[in-house]
Amino acid sequence: RLIMNAGFRPAAKSEAKPLIGLYAESGNGKTWSALLLARGYVGPNGRIGMIETEGGRGEAYVGREPVGEYLVRPIRGDFSSQEYGKAIDDAEKANLNALLIDSASHEWEGAGGVLAMAAKNDAEGKKGVLVWQQPKINHQRHFMLRLMQTPIPLVIVCMRAKYPMVQKGSNWARSEVLEPKQADDILFEMFVHGWIDSEHKLNVTKYTLPELANVFVDKQPISIDTGRRLAEWAKGGTASQPTKEPVTAKAPAPSGPSGDQSGAGDWPEYVERWNGILE
Repeated sequence: RLIMNAGFRPAAKSEAKPLIGLYAESGNGKTWSALLLARGYVGPNGRIGMIETEGGRGEAYVGREPVGEYLVRPIRGDFSSQEYGKAIDDAEKANLNALLIDSASHEWEGAGGVLAMAAKNDAEGKKGVLVWQQPKINHQRHFMLRLMQTPIPLVIVCMRAKYPMVQKGSNWARSEVLEPKQADDILFEMFVHGWIDSEHKLNVTKYTLPELANVFVDKQPISIDTGRRLAEWAKGGTASQPTKEPVTAKAPAPSGPSGDQSGAGDWPEYVERWNGILE
């Protein structure tokens, strides 16, 4: 049996707090996916909080089952790294069981964000490394470090995404690879990350550990059960991959997911419920 020695302790999986990255084009459902994941993870009575930067759009789903109620901490006007850091501090004081950041893209490209600060430095006559030095220091210190060291059990980072233009010979064309609007290296820090397509399905682009493929099923929507499986894994358990066999059942109400907290096997009906939420 391992014992504490000179500041060392036995490693525990529960200390590996999941940091999940979701990115998508507008309207594909990253916010609802994140809320479902969080509710499944924390259970019906857990405390979910959202750092909300989208002018209130992140509050549109409050009260919808199976997500229910959640807390919101808005950021308006100043999207600097420091403001995000303060919001994460507030999230910790609120004793949250799960935190959504919706969206993290504003910290990079919004007013007062990293790109804006670099542009200001350039306009003020700073040259070379001095243009980017302080903005990147702020990004790492007040945003990334806070994300990685927060004690909140689950953090889900939502990001806007784009298909960047790339040069092909003498011409420019749209890339076939969707990229989040954030720093190039942000995805390196995520346990799992992926993009959500127009059918609301998660396309996984990274698993830190192979068993997480049984938690986040590639090419399927995120569900309440995804969060439940993640919670089981985080406690030290193992998550078995859900069946993908369709289940015959009564057609759902058009208003979207209901309080039955539909399981992972009913993929066709689940997508139909998903569409009802977004319409």
